[in-house]
Amino acid sequence: MQEKVLILDFGSQFTQLIARRVRELNIYIEIFPYNSRNFNITNYKAVILSGSPCSVTGKEVLHPDLTKIKGKKPILAICYGAQYLANFFGGKVGNSNTREYGRANLSFIAKDNSLFKGIKNNSQVWMSHSDTIIDLPTNTKKIASTNDVENAGFKFDNEDTYAIQFHPEVYHTTDGKLLLKNFLVNIANIKQSWTSNSFVSTTVKNLQNKIGNDKVVLGLSGGVDSTVAAVLLDKAIGKNLFCIFVDNGLLRKDEFKSVLAQYQNMGLNVKGVNASARFLSALKGISDPELKRKAIGKTFIAVFDDEAQQIKKVKWLAQGTIYPDVIESVSITGGPSATIKSHHNVGGLPEHMQLKVVEPLRMLFKDEVRRIGKSLGIDAILLGRHPFPGPGLGIRILGDVTKEKVEILQNVDAIFVNGLKKWNLYHDVWQAGAMLLPVNSVGVMGDERTYEKVVVLRAVSSTDGMTADWVNLPYKFLQEISNKIINNVKGVNRVVYDISSKPPATIEWE
Repeated sequence: MQEKVLILDFGSQFTQLIARRVRELNIYIEIFPYNSRNFNITNYKAVILSGSPCSVTGKEVLHPDLTKIKGKKPILAICYGAQYLANFFGGKVGNSNTREYGRANLSFIAKDNSLFKGIKNNSQVWMSHSDTIIDLPTNTKKIASTNDVENAGFKFDNEDTYAIQFHPEVYHTTDGKLLLKNFLVNIANIKQSWTSNSFVSTTVKNLQNKIGNDKVVLGLSGGVDSTVAAVLLDKAIGKNLFCIFVDNGLLRKDEFKSVLAQYQNMGLNVKGVNASARFLSALKGISDPELKRKAIGKTFIAVFDDEAQQIKKVKWLAQGTIYPDVIESVSITGGPSATIKSHHNVGGLPEHMQLKVVEPLRMLFKDEVRRIGKSLGIDAILLGRHPFPGPGLGIRILGDVTKEKVEILQNVDAIFVNGLKKWNLYHDVWQAGAMLLPVNSVGVMGDERTYEKVVVLRAVSSTDGMTADWVNLPYKFLQEISNKIINNVKGVNRVVYDISSKPPATIEWE
């Protein structure tokens, strides 16, 4: 069995980052709320206590049950986790005289301490806290300090329980990955055996045991997640997987035909359904972005249901749910975890379908999904595609959606994206696209006055879409693309470039 690590999450903004860093060490890790009862501690070789926006000295302290963990499993407590151990095991935590955020340097490291093996004094760490540990808990010794934080790290005597005030998971902690490795590999004795190939092998066997000879239906979107999920399932159950790829009329130019052909060349049992007219009819006259999303979702459900009903004796619905979707559906205040993404990429499915759900990627992060896809031999072009919103161009056309507006935006988008590829800029951008604004502007073409549409080009860099920066594309590139769009797309006379980051803006405009 795969050796596992458990993170007890207290609501830190960095919790997912801890998991990603551990996965980079080829060690499997899972995240649960600090108060969850949905895990068996005997299945984990080590436990990490996360940070939190809360204070251990506040009115609503987050109390984990550590009776089966502390002294029995190796523990690494980070920030709030460290303060919790200090405050409730004989020490004292109080408000710091100076709030310490950002870079700091270790001024003291205890000699012969396994957690800091190979880490030298003055190593940079990242702090993010307003409380500080005033007195250490009983039966502990200090193992690290910074210039401003005396008790930056401590260890309990006679047990592998370590606590640190800084965040080893952020890039700014220069030796953070080494510290995590020291804890997990050297102290907890966990094997670094979780790889893409091992995941594929284990997952295929589990899918075969779980599904047997049952039939499975999967809605393909053309994106990375659903594609990798489909190939994994195809490897496990072959032709018992029935894929449905719906053209909602809001995809990129020629995308339906090209992606469908790719799926068919991959040997997937896939049916393409052109429902463009049905979606455009459902969107007629709707301008509000949320109403548009609901109309698109409701129509997809109807189309998917119609097609699924034609497949006899289907028992399973497969989804490309990934770990961030699972984590974000869990509340540290005790809210329930949703096993199925409430939107199913578009919205809930009809109850009468009564399908069991299978989600082969639900424990993977986005970058891991791409690595799994590479292990499965999926074309790099499919794996490297930019993210694309589920409602497609429907939320990139501000205002009401018509067939004419879709065609304009498809042509603009194609010129922009193909230009990025031609200039070898495509892989420097995390996501790119164009927006059609609900305004006209005055222009001059051929000595004549024009009054036509304005389009916005958007290109951002990001790792997970939670934050994003606009990409500083070369002026010559933007000049070339602007000229091409205005000269070749009838109905557009002005092109602008969006230079806002997320936050405060969002990646999409609706």
